[in-house]
Amino acid sequence: MEATLRTITRIRRRSRARALAVVLVAAGLCLGLLLVTFGLGAAGVPPERSFPALLGVGDRFDLLVVRELRLPRGAAAVVAGVAFGLAGALFQSTLRNNLASPDILGISGGASLGAVTAVVGYDASGATVNVAACAGALGAAVAIWALAWRNGLHGIRFVLVGVGIAYLCSSLIAWRLAEAELREAGTVLLWTVGSVADVRDGTLGFLTAGVVALALLAVPVAREQRALALGDEHAQGLGLGPTRSRVVALLIGVGLVALATAVAGPVAFVALISPAIARRLVDDGGPALAASAAVGAALTMGADVIGQYALPGGITAPVGIVTGLVGAPYLLWLLARSERKAP
Repeated sequence: MEATLRTITRIRRRSRARALAVVLVAAGLCLGLLLVTFGLGAAGVPPERSFPALLGVGDRFDLLVVRELRLPRGAAAVVAGVAFGLAGALFQSTLRNNLASPDILGISGGASLGAVTAVVGYDASGATVNVAACAGALGAAVAIWALAWRNGLHGIRFVLVGVGIAYLCSSLIAWRLAEAELREAGTVLLWTVGSVADVRDGTLGFLTAGVVALALLAVPVAREQRALALGDEHAQGLGLGPTRSRVVALLIGVGLVALATAVAGPVAFVALISPAIARRLVDDGGPALAASAAVGAALTMGADVIGQYALPGGITAPVGIVTGLVGAPYLLWLLARSERKAP
């Protein structure tokens, strides 16, 4: 018995060490990419000037580029990536389905629809659009819940209803864009592809505070995810209420997606890919929530840097387009693998 307990303790310590290593490596990668971006592009600032400017020392041009342009954009990419990665891990572990991603289920689409409706239908701007995006995400979640609930919350039904809601949101967005004028269509581009280019000051603070608060709420939820993975009967035997635990976890996930999409738009596939990479790296059979958040930050930051500086022909693209180019083949591979495993 003692030998078994020692083995379990050793496995847990190894898993925690691997998860910590993933978080630290991802954080280092984000920091490295951020520092590199200071010197890239036509307005790049060399390291001997960018590091002092980061601390508030230097001429006006260096401070503008480093502190007003590059630093907020990099921070927005990291925080939005954390939100999408953590939300994806919560959805996938709670619903026990690797396809259960907020963008596939229509949560991100609901946020986009809310923002597009506010801009095109009511000529709104600023914080009003952010609030409309949050309301759209929450509205999509409530619709999925209401249609999928049958004496409890079941993963397969939730995913199928969510896919239907995603298609409905996409159709309504296309309808709104067809009604929009050329000027409005350019304004709502953010809400269809996702971008961190214009996240500044108060908006970034709002996003950061919300993501930190929801991440702290997810800490006790993480302890319940392993029990939920064993099935409802085992979870009840361990003293958990499966329905309550799932509802709380999904509410936190919806809140994270609503915040991130309200500020950065629907950055595609980060919520789908990040948990898969994190689980493979941690390799302990758990939900890998912290590792998923860290991987999401690194993916979003890396995709934004590629979209700005590494595309052929000198063109630039929002972060959502780059993540879509990476995530779409992964989704096709995941569907093909699932089909092969089916009896």
